[in-house]
Amino acid sequence: MSNTKAPIVDTERRRRRSTAESSDTQWDHDPRVYRRTSQCDRLCVDIGSHVAETPSPDVSHQYTPKCLSAHKGGTTPCHYGEEVWQDGSSLRTTIRAENEVEANKLANNYRFGFRKWKSHVTERPIEDRSDIVRELYSELNFVRPQGSLITCGNIAYLILFGWWISLAYLLVCVLMFLTIIGVPYGKLCWKLSCYFLWPFGKSILKPRSLVRRCCVKFPHCEAIPEESDSKEVKESTPLLMPPSVPIEVPPQRTRYWCRVSTYVWLLLGYPLLGLIHSLACFLSWILVFTIPVAKMNARTLAIILLMPPEDVHIHRLKKPQGCDSQVLLCCYHAFNWYYYKYTLDGINVFAVNLLPLVITTLVVGYVDTENQFVSSEAKFAAAVSSIIPLSYYIGMGIASISAQSNFAVGAVVNATFGSITEMTFYITALLRGHKAGTKCYEEIVKAALTGTLLGCILFIPGISMIIGGFKHREQRFNSRSAGVSSALLFISVGGVFAPTLFSKAYGSLVCAGCSSSQANTSGPFTCMDCHYDMSGSNEPLYLRHIEPLVYTISVLLPSAYLIGLIFTLKTHSHIYDIQVSDVHDHHQGQCPPGGASGGHGTVHWSRLRALSVLIMATLLMAACADLTTEHIKPILDHSSISQYFIGVTVLAMVPEIPEIFNGIQFALQNNISLSLEVGNCIAVQVCMIQIPLLILFNTFYDVGFVLLFSDLHLWASIFSVIVVNYIFMDGKSDYFQGKLLCLVRIAMPDITD
Repeated sequence: MSNTKAPIVDTERRRRRSTAESSDTQWDHDPRVYRRTSQCDRLCVDIGSHVAETPSPDVSHQYTPKCLSAHKGGTTPCHYGEEVWQDGSSLRTTIRAENEVEANKLANNYRFGFRKWKSHVTERPIEDRSDIVRELYSELNFVRPQGSLITCGNIAYLILFGWWISLAYLLVCVLMFLTIIGVPYGKLCWKLSCYFLWPFGKSILKPRSLVRRCCVKFPHCEAIPEESDSKEVKESTPLLMPPSVPIEVPPQRTRYWCRVSTYVWLLLGYPLLGLIHSLACFLSWILVFTIPVAKMNARTLAIILLMPPEDVHIHRLKKPQGCDSQVLLCCYHAFNWYYYKYTLDGINVFAVNLLPLVITTLVVGYVDTENQFVSSEAKFAAAVSSIIPLSYYIGMGIASISAQSNFAVGAVVNATFGSITEMTFYITALLRGHKAGTKCYEEIVKAALTGTLLGCILFIPGISMIIGGFKHREQRFNSRSAGVSSALLFISVGGVFAPTLFSKAYGSLVCAGCSSSQANTSGPFTCMDCHYDMSGSNEPLYLRHIEPLVYTISVLLPSAYLIGLIFTLKTHSHIYDIQVSDVHDHHQGQCPPGGASGGHGTVHWSRLRALSVLIMATLLMAACADLTTEHIKPILDHSSISQYFIGVTVLAMVPEIPEIFNGIQFALQNNISLSLEVGNCIAVQVCMIQIPLLILFNTFYDVGFVLLFSDLHLWASIFSVIVVNYIFMDGKSDYFQGKLLCLVRIAMPDITD
C-alpha cells in the first residue's frame, strides 16, 4: 500500500512545485526588482479604505506586483524600495516603501492639498543602497580595482588643490629639517608632499602589531578590525581546538606622546598644515562635487598627521592588502557628479552649504544699513538667494511632520506652513508699500502672484516633461486624476480674476509715468504704472459691487479647497486608488524571523525637531523677505528693470526652486504624474489659500490691497490654464510638449513687462 502511494505523493509534490515556480515567474516582470521566491510576498494596503486586497492576475499590468500571498497564516514582506506601478485598466497606483513613515510620506504625495516631497524622511541602511551611493559615503579607506586615473576631475584637482597643498608640505618639510629634532616629520612631509601632488591610486597604510596572529589563524583574510597597541590580546580559540602556532609579538615602540619631536611638530608643523587642510577642505566642500577632496584632507588632518611618522607608509596598491597593514587613505577620483545626492542627517548638501549665506546676508543687511560696504543690488541678490535653502528646510519640516502624523494634522501643516514662504514676501511688501504711500509694492505682489501661477502651471510641468522625456521616450499619467486637479485649478483661477473681469467691464484704467518715442510722438505710450482707479466716480462701483465680490470669493475659494479635500480623499478616493506596499529586500529572498516588517523606521527629524526647524526657518524667511523688499526700490530707481519683471520672474520663481527639483526628480523616475501635481498643488494653494489670506489680512489691517490685476496678467493666466488642460487630456507626455510649455512661460515676462 505504501509503495502504491509513493509515486502519487511524488507526483503531487512535483505538480505543486511546478505550479509555485510558474506562479512566481508570472509576476516576475522585472528581474532588477523582483526575485523568484515562494517564502515571502508583499503586503498591499489601500490608503483610501485601509483594506488589503489582491490584484487579479488576468488584467494587463505595467510593473504590477503580486500581492498578499499566505505565509504560515500571515503575510511577510520581502523587498523594499521606492517604486510606483500603475495598473493599465484600473489606474491603480502601488507604492513600495521601506517603513510606515516613508509609506505615509509617499502617500501624502498623492493626496490633494499636500506638497510633494521627493527626499527621504527616514534613514536608509547603507548596505541597501546602490554601489554609486555607497561610494559617496565611503571613508576613502579601501582598495579596489583601478580604472583610468587620468580624468578631467583629477586634472582639475591638480590645478585647483594639488600644487599648493604639495608646496605647503614642502615648506613645512624644510622647517622640520631645520629644527634637527623634527627630521622624522620632515621625511613624512616629503612623502606627503609627493602624495598630495597626485594622490590617485596611492594608499597610505598603517602596519598592524597583531597581524601575524591573524594570518596564522585565517591565512586568507584581507582585513581585520582596528586594534590599538595598548589593547590586550583576547583568546578567541575554542577550548576543544588546538591552539594557534606560537608567535612573537614585536616589542612596543616608544610612546608617541613622550617624544620631544612630537611637541615640536605640534607647535610648528601641524598648525600650518592644519590651516592648509582646513582651507582645502572648506573650498572642496563648497564645490560639492569635489567632496572626496574634502574627505581626504579631513582624514589626513584628523588621523594621519597625528600618527607616529614611522607608522605612515605610502604605496601604490592594485588589489586589497593582506593582514599586515591597514588602509588609512586611498582615493581614486577627486570629482563625482553624483554628490548632488549627498545628505547630512537627511539634509541635502546644497542646503547645508547655503546656510552660511543666510547668516551672512542677515548680518550684513541689518548692520550695514547705509550701504557703505555692500550695495543694495548685492544685498537684494543675497537675500533672494537665501530664500532657496530656507524653502528647502520648510519643505523638509512639512514632509517630516506630515509623515509622522495623521491626515488632519498633515493637512493643517500643509495649508499653513506650505504657503508661509510666499506669504512672508507678500505681507512685508504690502506693509512697506503702505508705509511709503506707494502702489509700487502692491503691483509687485500682484505680479508675484501671477508669476507663481504661470511658473507652477507652465514651467514646472514643462521642465519635468523635457528632462523626463530625455530619459523616457514617452511617459503616461492618470488623465482622470489630472483632470480633477486641472478643473479645480481652472475654477480657482477664474474666481481669482472674476473681480478683474467685472472692473474691466465697468471700471476705468488709469496709467502713470507714460512716455512715447521721440521719433514718433503719435505712436503708442509706454507706461510704468497702470491700475484701475477706484476713487472718485469709480468708488461707488468698488464699494457696492467689486468689494462684496472680493469678500465672497475669499470665502468660496477656501470652501472649494476643503470640498476638494473631501472629494479626492474620502468620497472619490477610488479615482487615485493608491496602495502602499511595505517591502523589504533580504539576502537570497529570505524573510526576517517572524515576518517582521520595516516598522516605523528611524526618522531624520522628530516632530518636535521638525516643528522647531519650521519656526526658525519661518523667522529667518521673514527677515530675508524684509531685506528683499527694502532693496527693491533702489533697484527700480537706478536700473531699467521693471517692477513686473521682479515680481513675475524673481520673487515668483526663486521660492519654488526646491519644488522644481522635486518635479524633475519625479520625472526622472518615470513618475510624471507627481511632477504635474507639484505645480498644480502650489497653484491651487495660491488661489485658494494665499489670496484669501491676503484679503483677510487687508480686512484687519488696511494696506490698500485690491484684488484687481492688469489685463495682461489676466489673459496670460487664463491662457496658461487652457493650454495645460489641453495637454493633460490624452494622459501622455514627452519632451516636445514640455518644450512648448516652457517656451510659453519664458515669453510671459516679456508680455507682462
